[in-house]
Amino acid sequence: MSVVAAPVRSLAPTRVERRSRGANGLCLALSSRVYLPACSIVALAMVLIGIGWANRWGGADFAGSMTSLRVVVAGPLTLVIVGVFLIVERLRPAQRRPLIARGHRQDVLYTLLNATLTVPLVTALTLSFAAVVHRSAPWLVLSRIGTVPRWGAIAVIFVAMDGCNWFAHLANHRVRMLWRFHELHHSQEDMSVLTVFRTHPLIHVSYLIALVPGIVLLANGALPTLLLVIYGGVVAFAHSNTNLGFGPLGRIFVSPNFHRIHHKVDGPQDVNLGFALTIWDQMFGRAVFPTPETIRTDTGLPGRPLIVEQAGERPRHLAVFAAQLIAPFRPMHDLSIPPSIRVGARQPREEEDRSSLDRAFPTVDRALDNVEESEVA
Repeated sequence: MSVVAAPVRSLAPTRVERRSRGANGLCLALSSRVYLPACSIVALAMVLIGIGWANRWGGADFAGSMTSLRVVVAGPLTLVIVGVFLIVERLRPAQRRPLIARGHRQDVLYTLLNATLTVPLVTALTLSFAAVVHRSAPWLVLSRIGTVPRWGAIAVIFVAMDGCNWFAHLANHRVRMLWRFHELHHSQEDMSVLTVFRTHPLIHVSYLIALVPGIVLLANGALPTLLLVIYGGVVAFAHSNTNLGFGPLGRIFVSPNFHRIHHKVDGPQDVNLGFALTIWDQMFGRAVFPTPETIRTDTGLPGRPLIVEQAGERPRHLAVFAAQLIAPFRPMHDLSIPPSIRVGARQPREEEDRSSLDRAFPTVDRALDNVEESEVA
């Protein structure tokens, strides 16, 4: 009698299985040490810069562009504007602070970082992004339109650029990967005009979208350096520790009293996202206008998930500075969604604002929700 035996699968793992397990083990080991999604921002920046380098920055003058950006960030006029705002902070503060508070000293480090290392990085990203758009989507770039005056094109670029900054800012609050870089900006508990510089260098990758209006209308007009300095001054003033509003114009322009609500430690921080104009917040139901109670509100991150200079007996500025810069890449042990990016973590009045936003602009908001849900999963 013959017996036909069914083939028995070996209990020993095959080479493919061992390789798969090894890859999974490596990923798990890496994820326990590094927040891998944050590395994608580094990779994207490197790819962009590599493309720009290979294409000679699209024919642009890298040195000249870097000099122009440095004038905007730390030029003589910018320093004068910042100096004036620092004086105004002492004359009419929203909150009383020492002349040189810990937070102010920490922001000086970020100011120096922006004026030195961040400027060439942003220049490389800007020129590379523009070169990629020109090569991959040349149809986006409009030729000279004779019926449009130059000042009209500049005004459109300015408003559209501010709108793109608003949407990028919303994404920074709604997508965990981007929030890991943006939370540094919200960690400041001693707000001042220098807080505008308290940003992670890689956060600028998410704001490259603001270049699109200028790329589209470049042939019709370009934003003058002076206008960029003024724009930066308005954004810096909005971060100042001043009890100042713009009266009726506060319904159009972002004031310190308006923007301070965005930095509140005890409230939703995905409101009042505007850089220079409040119209975007009003359009999409994110505007919360100041009251006497909000003017002197405390700022910072609830629970201090990020190390800050105010936490210890001594500020340890350099150690905290280094820890804050590497914080986006640290592994996440707490998988709960922070209040800053949690959908629905609002008071009843803000729930109504949320509903109006969903009705007015559901596509982008739902897309951001989907990205966030995929990261949590």
